[in-house]
Amino acid sequence: MTEPASYPSGFKRIVIVLTTISAAIMELIDTSIVNVGLTDISGSLGATIEDTSWLITAYAIANVIIIPLTGFLAKYFGRKNYYLASTVIFTAASYLCGESDSLIELIAWRFVQGIGGGALLSTSQSILFDAYQPEKRAMASAMFGMGIVLGPTIGPTLGGYIMEHSSWPLIFFINIPFGIVAVLLTWLYIDRKPEEININRKEIHIDYTGILLLAIGVSSLQYVLERGQTEDWFNSRDIIYLSILSVFGIGFFIWHELRHPHPAIDLRIIKNRNLFASNVLTFVCGFGLFGSVFIFPVLVQRVLGYTPMEAGLGIVPGAIAAICMMPIIGKGLSSGIRPIYFVMTGFIVFILHGYVSSLANLDASREWFIVPQIMRGVGTSFLMVPLINQAVIGISPQKMPYAISLTNMLRQLGGSFGIAIMNTYVAQRVAIHRTDLVANLTANDPETTERLKQVAAFTMSKGFSPQQATQAGYQILEGTLTKQSYLHAYLDGFLLISVFLICAMPFIFLLDTKKQSAATLAKVAEEAH
Repeated sequence: MTEPASYPSGFKRIVIVLTTISAAIMELIDTSIVNVGLTDISGSLGATIEDTSWLITAYAIANVIIIPLTGFLAKYFGRKNYYLASTVIFTAASYLCGESDSLIELIAWRFVQGIGGGALLSTSQSILFDAYQPEKRAMASAMFGMGIVLGPTIGPTLGGYIMEHSSWPLIFFINIPFGIVAVLLTWLYIDRKPEEININRKEIHIDYTGILLLAIGVSSLQYVLERGQTEDWFNSRDIIYLSILSVFGIGFFIWHELRHPHPAIDLRIIKNRNLFASNVLTFVCGFGLFGSVFIFPVLVQRVLGYTPMEAGLGIVPGAIAAICMMPIIGKGLSSGIRPIYFVMTGFIVFILHGYVSSLANLDASREWFIVPQIMRGVGTSFLMVPLINQAVIGISPQKMPYAISLTNMLRQLGGSFGIAIMNTYVAQRVAIHRTDLVANLTANDPETTERLKQVAAFTMSKGFSPQQATQAGYQILEGTLTKQSYLHAYLDGFLLISVFLICAMPFIFLLDTKKQSAATLAKVAEEAH
């Protein structure tokens, strides 16, 4: 007789939920919290902004290497042991980042922090799912989705607050108390699965070739995405070589994993149509979420004069909307509403968010942005919850960690592609809009002439010479021209996100949207335990 599956309940389940979601939020916060402190860090350590930006690149590369391997590493070391060790590594590296007194040292510990943090995302999701019966995992997906949305939102806001009221080491030190609490709660309340108790590692085959190819391929790709715009893309030899290396590395990795009897990542699960479709849509969702969260703060700071703190707070309405909607969506999925309705609604709302955001102008107030940000939050929640849940439907419990790892890696890569493409696209559109605007400024244009006369008259009234007044007029005109060029370029970026989402919508119809029977769910629960 098979023993009935048992799940934590009451206080223990609450602790597991809070621990796993907090760990995921902590990891995602650190992907963006450093961004607003680069100027202070570079000044403190005597480095350039370009060199200091390696703090972002190092963390992202470590993340994207370790996330897809979490399924294998959890199996090899035992999920609880691996989770504990990763939390300790992340916390210790955070302390050592704050104590660093050179840029090289800081980058090195930032990479180690990314290795520890990469495990927190997928392993947290796996532990959270195991705390709920299969028929209630839609609600678990909703709670985990809150963490995914909160992390990128809180990062810039928290970083801006810290930089306004303290110094850059606090960006890293703030992780320490949360990390210590997470270690203690994991040790006390998260149980080992039966297969973790007596692991025979001699029977577990290690795919060294697959791990090496994965590390080479995805780290090269992440470098290209992170540094491409800074190094002028394919005008840089490094970008060319690493692009070639990423293509061959990832290509040979896929070929090797599909042929290997004991792969580091079981790519055969991609044959599951539902997992394939949900991963494509998750990549697109990452593109839209991270791309839009990247554009908005840069737009309002560069064009509208917001402080980093004000820019971070501008994203908060979207996060609040997502947090409010996700439990409702989770409950709706659990009650049997077909996921395709939620995913389709999410795409439509997110597309409208891009369109409405593109209507902003230089006179847009802080209140004007609340509506499009709420639309972003609602669209994200309608997409995130069902896609997280759909990624594991029809996947056996033994393969579930691999499915979760792949999904999280593709979401991160989608975000990296989103930021890289937005960065490059905006730079190109700025040049185009500037050319178009300059074409309308001629010596015979009465509006231009009148504007220059007004500026000159005002400047001379302050005691400047006619020559200085004329020069000041041209400088003001140049500033206005630059600001308008950047405004239109960023607004074009919002439209590009909408177009990208529209092109991906056909994949929605590949999702398995049938509600599973109670007997099937019970069988899955028994197999999982």
